[in-house]
Amino acid sequence: MAEFKLPDLGENIESGEVINVLVAEGDDLSEDQPVIELETDKAVIEVPSTVSGTVSRVLVAEGDRAQVGQVILTVEEVGAASEPPAAAPAPVHEIQEPAEPPPEPVAAAADGATPAPAAPAEDADAAGSAETAESPPPAGDPKKLIPAAPSVRRLAREIGVDIARAEGTGPGGRIREEDVKTLSRRLHESPAAAPGSPAAAPLPDFSKWGEVEVEPFSNVRRITAQRMSAAWSAIPHVTQFDQADITELEAWRKGYAPQVEKAGAKLTPTAVLLKVAASALRAFPSFNASIDMAGEQIIFKHYVHIGVAVDTPRGLLVPVIRDVDRKSVTEISLELGEMAERTRTGKVAVADLEGGTFTVSNLGGLGGTAFTPIVNAPEAAILGAARSRTEPVYVDGELQPRLILPLSLSYDHRLIDGADGVRFLRYLCQGLENPWFLAFES
Repeated sequence: MAEFKLPDLGENIESGEVINVLVAEGDDLSEDQPVIELETDKAVIEVPSTVSGTVSRVLVAEGDRAQVGQVILTVEEVGAASEPPAAAPAPVHEIQEPAEPPPEPVAAAADGATPAPAAPAEDADAAGSAETAESPPPAGDPKKLIPAAPSVRRLAREIGVDIARAEGTGPGGRIREEDVKTLSRRLHESPAAAPGSPAAAPLPDFSKWGEVEVEPFSNVRRITAQRMSAAWSAIPHVTQFDQADITELEAWRKGYAPQVEKAGAKLTPTAVLLKVAASALRAFPSFNASIDMAGEQIIFKHYVHIGVAVDTPRGLLVPVIRDVDRKSVTEISLELGEMAERTRTGKVAVADLEGGTFTVSNLGGLGGTAFTPIVNAPEAAILGAARSRTEPVYVDGELQPRLILPLSLSYDHRLIDGADGVRFLRYLCQGLENPWFLAFES
């Protein structure tokens, strides 16, 4: 009998909601065959099997929340019927499990001493986690050994919580991503636990006045609400507005569109906006950086990966186009079209949603005159584009109809000063107003 456990799904992903089970008991299963569809905090992914045989039991159902390492199903392998009695894993596990380290080495570990070399690694981890669970040092104690992966620590820093206050639910008391999120929710809901932070106001019973319907958060909605709340609370936002005259650019785009279509893509205003934004990020490195308040330092990134907000049935997702500064408008158009399609159909990979240094949100296709986008932490800025419109503008003393694009730039005022915000947005406008700019930047 073989077990298929939920494998590692990528950085910062510890669990997901099962939205579809693709196999049933009695089915023949082969390696790499999808067994479940899982909705994580970032995307819907198909999880392929690493075992083959006949499915004997399916241990998850639609709507369940599955953790990394959890057994999803068991499989009867071909020709392996006699293996369970010979393997006998349970007795071995039971013999090893009761063994506990003596009290004195545990106390020594609490003081930060090195464990005895003779102790197995598993026992040392168990001792350290037991010590943490039984007598945790106070939050902020520099001697405290916090069992958490670097990615989990980074998440705690990004959303502004003290990881030392999180209760670990992983193996041996290890702190998981979900534990950090639980702590964050508790801090936002409890004014006593988070002095100075606004508590969530209790809602009235709306059913007293009429019929209501309650819909639980999806994973995407939950993580969006958490991160937007954290970003709005932690980042002092400034939003700068400007307008670009894209009359010539639009004429150039329509003329150049057939050439891009021959390559299999569609030349959209968003693709052009990404190219100009990439050049601006190179010219203004602070907009392509992140601020580390804990370390009192600024991290400048020597790569330009731009996230593009995509409206999907599951909520807002932000796939990332990498190395935009090194690609032509045609290459960007091809990748943007493919990425947007995969995102809308739920086929985007988790890795495609990570590593962005700047975000562009173009709502022009829906309408509106302007909006104030929220910075996608730990990025430093985000650009919003509304619907372009024809307006009368004086050009060389004559009133002419011109196509005007409204732009909104939100940025982290801890890192970016207002004057640089104006300069960055003006650079964008000038790049959009002069189609020849794209020729020199390709």
